[in-house]
Parts: sequence; structure tokens; C-alpha cells
Amino acid sequence: MVLYSCIMTGLYDAAGRGGLGAVMGSKNLKAVAVRGHKMPEINNKEYIKTLRQELLSLPHHLSEYGTGGPEMLMQEAEGDLPVRNQSDGLFPGVKNITGVAIKETVRIKMEGCFGCNIRCKKVVKFDEPYSCDPDYGGPEYETLGALGSDCGIDDLKAICKGSERCNALSLDTISTGSSIAFAMECCERGLLTDEDTGGIKLNFGNAEAMLQVIELIARREGIGNFIAEGSARMAKKLGQGSEEYAMNVKGLEAAMHDARAMLGLKIGYMLNSHGADHCSSFGGGTSLMGLTDLNKFGILELANNDISARRMSLFKLTHCLAMVNDYLVICLMPFINNDQKLELMKAVTGWNTGWVELLQVAERILTLMRLFNLREEFTAADDELPLRYYQPKTDGVLATKEIVDQATMGKARQWYYYYMGWDDKGVPTPEKLAELEIA
Repeated sequence: MVLYSCIMTGLYDAAGRGGLGAVMGSKNLKAVAVRGHKMPEINNKEYIKTLRQELLSLPHHLSEYGTGGPEMLMQEAEGDLPVRNQSDGLFPGVKNITGVAIKETVRIKMEGCFGCNIRCKKVVKFDEPYSCDPDYGGPEYETLGALGSDCGIDDLKAICKGSERCNALSLDTISTGSSIAFAMECCERGLLTDEDTGGIKLNFGNAEAMLQVIELIARREGIGNFIAEGSARMAKKLGQGSEEYAMNVKGLEAAMHDARAMLGLKIGYMLNSHGADHCSSFGGGTSLMGLTDLNKFGILELANNDISARRMSLFKLTHCLAMVNDYLVICLMPFINNDQKLELMKAVTGWNTGWVELLQVAERILTLMRLFNLREEFTAADDELPLRYYQPKTDGVLATKEIVDQATMGKARQWYYYYMGWDDKGVPTPEKLAELEIA
């Protein structure tokens, strides 16, 4: 009943965020098993074969190190790396916890999802100072950030062991690490005492404490029972201004990318119905495949790096495109462009469809998510960021960079509501619900 537990689909694959494992647990549902013997009918096998061969021929930068490779050093330089509960900017120990360091020390091989040639999944193994079971894979970037730099820890083996334990115990590594980092800051600020922690010295950089607490979280014992609630509920219970540095939106701990470093991410964290998720947030007139991938939607130039009505109209589009990626169940990693996604849909289903319908389905998903939140008593006030994201970091490049303020982000929120067909309180209008056929 840890509120950020996962549904595991393997020993190191998970429906990893939002506490779906807790939903199953609340229903006394242990597992769902599916057995099938017949492949679905495919309308155009030749197109899929051709696209598969094209993708297999492309080299991929994640094949060598997976996520969290040499780019982690650049992330620290740009302020994107989360350091000590996303308060600090500089973390000299980052070089000890990258995918490069993993390859050079504890990695035994790379693996991948079924049929995928990228093979971005690390597998680590070591026996000292504790045993790390390779059956549980190894840490990807989000885990390296959450259990590593965000907790002030640069002990690679401890992070790998923490990753193994989270996988074995079905815990979301992002929320686990972020909640522990919040508890560490509360200890350093005197809001949590040694009596509260059961004598565990829960300070930044204490790798052994991090590993101890993971076990306590899973069993909901001692301080673990408190941290198992996640940072939003922890802050509500603690009070004393701790809400300012509980790094979550709508109760979902922020991913391991600092929103102050990328404006599109800051917008997405604020507006996602499911909280501070990075995979749905890279937007604002950009595409992972580049500008030409958006030309067909009338985008011929990138939005300026500021908040404007135009930028928010582009964010709505790229937010919808992220939903298309999700409902087609396509990984973010392969280089599949928008033309290929549409052709894949046609090739599999045989449907006479196009981008108008695909984007409408995406908008329907985002609107249904909004309706769910409204039913659960979320309001426009929940479309807000932690106050820390409006403040400079203590050091590094983001210590002096100008930060978009709350009033400007409030304008962005209102523009987004307008383009989504919601009223000024973020409630979908009857006309929009009729258009989307969900009235």
C-alpha cells in the first residue's frame, strides 16, 4: 500500500508512475496474466516490414550507455540535473554515477525490450560491499538522478542496489528518491528529528540511510510509513512551510529534470493532468524529430523562448502529439516520425484516418483526464508548480538565470485553457465536450 508503488511487468519493467500498484493493492489484486495463441490481423504487413528494417538499420546513441550517459555532465552544467532535492545546481560527484561510470565498473551487459535493437537497458552485477542481483537490471537516468544526485549521493553501487530493491519491491524510483530527498531536507532543516527517523541519520549524501529507508517504505515501518505517503502528503502533515520544497505537482513527484532549465518542461509540469511527468512535457513548438516533423501542422518556425499566446497554442499541439505517442503505445526512443506514426496506424488497422482524427482522439484523452481530476476535486489552483521552481538554485548556472515568474505562468495557464476549450477555471465547456463526443 505504498502510494507510489508500480505495476511490474517484469523484474525491471514497470507501469512506473502514479501509484497504479497501489490501486491494484487496494483491490486485493495480485496480478493479471494474459495468454494468447493468435496474432492480430494486420492490414499492411509490407509497410510494417519496411519500416522495421529501416529502424533496425539506424544506429542509436542510447545503445552504448542507455539513458544517463555522458549527457549527465552537460545536464549538471546546464542546471538540469536535480541536486539535493532540486535546491542546488552543482554536483561534482555526477561523474561517478553516469552510464559511462556504470559501463566501466559494474555493468555486465545491455538488454532491450522484445524485438528492439536499441538495447538501452543496463544490467549490473557486483558482490561487494553488498550483492546486487543482475536479474533486476540496472538504473536508468531517472533512477540515477532520484536515488543519486537528488539525494546528494554519488556512491554508484548504493544507487544500483537501491534500484534493485525498488524493482524487487515494486516502487517507483522517481517518487521513492524524491520523497527520500524531501525527508533529507526536512531533517537538515530540523523539521524531522532523530526520534522521527528512528535514529537513522537521514542527511544528504548518506547512502546507507537511503538503502535502509527503501526497505522501511516497502514495509511501511518507522519513518518509512511516513515517506510511503509521498512528498505532498508528507508536507501537508509537517507544515511549517515545507510545502515550498515538496517537489511535486498534483501529488506526483517531479521527474529528474529541473523545470527551471527548460521552459517547455516548466509549462508541462504545471499543466499535465497527472502531474510533473517529463515524457508528456517536452513541447511548446518543438519535436523530438525536429522542426520539419511539425511542418505539416503549420509550424514553420520554433516558438520564442518566452511565454506568449502563440507558444501556448503550439504547446497544446505538442501536448496532443505526446498523447498520440502514448495511445499508439510507441516508445519515445526509436526515431519514428509523425508521418510514420500515421502510416503505422493505417497499416495495422486499415482505417481511413488522418491527423485531424488522431489529434482529436488525443484532445479527448486530455479532456477526459481533466474531467477525472475535476470529479476528484482538483481545481485550477492545482495547476501550479512548487515554489522552488520560481526561485534560483543555490549555485551553478541557474543561480543567476532569470526565472519566469508566477504571474507569467498564470497567463500561460489561461491561454492553455482557452486553446483546450475550457473556461477560465479549467472546466471543459459543454460545446467542447459535444465536439469531442463525450458530452
